[in-house]
Amino acid sequence: MDWFVQGILSFIGTAGFGVIFNAPKRLLFHCGLVGMTGWLIYYAFIQKGVDAVFATFAGAFIISIVAHVLARQFKTPMIVFSVAGIIPLVPGGLAYNAMRTIVENDYVKSIQYGARVFIIAGAIVMGLVFAEVFMQLIFNEIRKRKANLSKMSS
Repeated sequence: MDWFVQGILSFIGTAGFGVIFNAPKRLLFHCGLVGMTGWLIYYAFIQKGVDAVFATFAGAFIISIVAHVLARQFKTPMIVFSVAGIIPLVPGGLAYNAMRTIVENDYVKSIQYGARVFIIAGAIVMGLVFAEVFMQLIFNEIRKRKANLSKMSS
């Protein structure tokens, strides 16, 4: 039951941000699926006891891969899916705690929270970048094979 609730809530949150970011109405469902997929990957890693940084990296990587596939399928920019899809992984609660502890003059704890926010944000960026490189390698290989097939048939 917990997985179902996690999936539904991440879907709704992601689709909601799709609305805020003016994603085309016909793609809101798919935006929600991208975010739900990334969040469930993150959640699966967390449930297995994996550190949140690596879980975030894995979720962002999958979000970017799925966003690439959907962007090609619907002939839209990848950013339509990836920006809304990444929202569930953003460490907003940790950033809030960092600011709260600064206001409470607990600077040591605020530095700990802030460092964790930066590390998780870096994991999101690295997941997106690695997936981009991975997809470019795959697309280049597909283009090469198509070119070789067309040369052979000529």
